[in-house]
Amino acid sequence: MDNVHTVGVPRRLHSDRLQLLGLVAAGLLALAAPAWLALLLGIAMALVFPSAWNERAAKGSSATLKLAVVGLGAGVNLTMALRVGLEGMGFAVAGITLALTVGYFAGRKLKVAGDVAWLIAVGTSICGGSAIAAAAPALAAKREDTSAALATVFLLNAVALLVFPMLGRAFELDATQFGRFCALAIHDTSSVVGAASAFGSESLEVATVTKLARALFIVPVTATMAIVSRSRKGRAQARGGVNMPWFILGFVAVAALFTFAPPLAPIGLIVTKVSKVLFCGALFLVGLGFTRGTLSRLGLRPLVLGVLLWTALSVGTLTAIKLGVVV
Repeated sequence: MDNVHTVGVPRRLHSDRLQLLGLVAAGLLALAAPAWLALLLGIAMALVFPSAWNERAAKGSSATLKLAVVGLGAGVNLTMALRVGLEGMGFAVAGITLALTVGYFAGRKLKVAGDVAWLIAVGTSICGGSAIAAAAPALAAKREDTSAALATVFLLNAVALLVFPMLGRAFELDATQFGRFCALAIHDTSSVVGAASAFGSESLEVATVTKLARALFIVPVTATMAIVSRSRKGRAQARGGVNMPWFILGFVAVAALFTFAPPLAPIGLIVTKVSKVLFCGALFLVGLGFTRGTLSRLGLRPLVLGVLLWTALSVGTLTAIKLGVVV
């Protein structure tokens, strides 16, 4: 018995070391890889080597991602950014209204259980996982409903990193148009930045600013949902807590610093480059959270609803851009 135990421990340690070595190697590769590849590397590691440290690493992805987005502000001219953000504000409101309306009626038609339909709709219309995290406590949503919505939105985010650059080239969008397209039609900020970067720095700047302006709608939409939920469900736990995405303010502050202090421009270039590397590392960590358990929580009806909403928003946005409604 002792011999078996003695033999088993080294084998387990050897397996853990191989997994850790694979994680480090994949992580280093992700830092130098395109955004979409960094994400896929993380997913591959999570599915091939599921273990406790995968989950711990994934938990750190949120802070890392927010820090990367804040740092990207160093490469943004705030004066131009505010103009670009305001230009896309009207269509952002229209897109949010469309997604929430279609989500409500399509969710009922598809018989999507619980608050999943509302969570997917708010995640699609505003900013993916961040919006879902903010809306869940306001709706007093069940944990399984939140998990299903997050899994649906996360899967579509991964698809967006691969599909949107191809769509941009197929429809011959310029850098500004593609940046706007990404910002108004992709869920999470991470995927918006990752997809937009495929068309260069101008596209990235337009996409980041427009997306962050869109994310501000978390506050009024979530507060409204809390009031409606409290009235509809008649339960005290439906509370109006709103998780404000404070990294948006950090992004604006950094952009302001490097916009209005021209002598800092060389430092701004360094911060931007480091932030892009950090962003790829964050996407790798995000991928580590896509486990087999995530797949098991992803139901067919929520996925159909998510695809339907995403398609409606993407087609509407692309049509508006091509017709010149959104510039």
